[in-house]
Amino acid sequence: MVTIQTSGGIGSGVVYRSDGTIVTDAHVVEDQQKKPFKSVRIRFADGSQAQATVVGVDDPTDVAVVKADRDNLPAAKFSTTLPEVGQLAVVIGSPLGLEQTVTAGIVSALHRNMPPSEGAPQGLIDLIQTDAPISPGNSGGAVVNSNSEIIGLSEAYLPPSSGAVSIGFVTPAATVIDVADQILKSGVATHAVLGVIPTDISPEVASRFGLPTTSGALVIEVAQGGPAAKAGLQPGDIITQFDGQKIASVTDLLAAVRKKDPGQQSDVGYQRGQETRSAKVTLGSTAKG
Repeated sequence: MVTIQTSGGIGSGVVYRSDGTIVTDAHVVEDQQKKPFKSVRIRFADGSQAQATVVGVDDPTDVAVVKADRDNLPAAKFSTTLPEVGQLAVVIGSPLGLEQTVTAGIVSALHRNMPPSEGAPQGLIDLIQTDAPISPGNSGGAVVNSNSEIIGLSEAYLPPSSGAVSIGFVTPAATVIDVADQILKSGVATHAVLGVIPTDISPEVASRFGLPTTSGALVIEVAQGGPAAKAGLQPGDIITQFDGQKIASVTDLLAAVRKKDPGQQSDVGYQRGQETRSAKVTLGSTAKG
């Protein structure tokens, strides 16, 4: 486990390869405009330090790879198998700058989704929930099982001010490995995209715009020339089905699309006014260039 210092604060990370490759959360190595820092400072468990460059970030999963100017490091062992609910979850990190802090709890639930927020406008899906204490500074740090295997990276927590007690979220190791390997190979990770900006439908929004339902994902913007636009979707449409799966909210839609690969064709069911429609959409890719 390492501590990552940036001009924006402190986070944590895990040694991925012995050559100084480290994985962490993307928001740890990005500024408030979601731009990666050019370099960060790594502090290792033995107290030594090294400069590191940000190899790449993937905002849809909030995973990042950095490369420290060090080698012959002990790399962590990752478990790609999802843990079972009730299993031990040990969190290691630097909460509030207190380096190498260890807290423990259990795996509370699997396949949790987090809706879009200011810090993660794309939302986050398929997370592990734990009651092990996670605090600012833990982000990107190791969450391990009873075999000392990494089951994921600390992602976020719900603060007590929200009424929550011991609710934290972890990015699964399988996601971290998949994204990190893509970044190391090509500099980016690719995900399927539908090409819309959706929002949940509150009763107030439904009443204001005369919408027929509060269930579904309301399309507020369609990317020009994107997959949805080519299939005929328009702002104001309400997506209610995706490949036969009911879509009741934005997180439902995000999770359904994330499970697909770029180039796949999907059936999208939607409402336009009082009319029920469907369209076949060939999904695009987040890859740029």
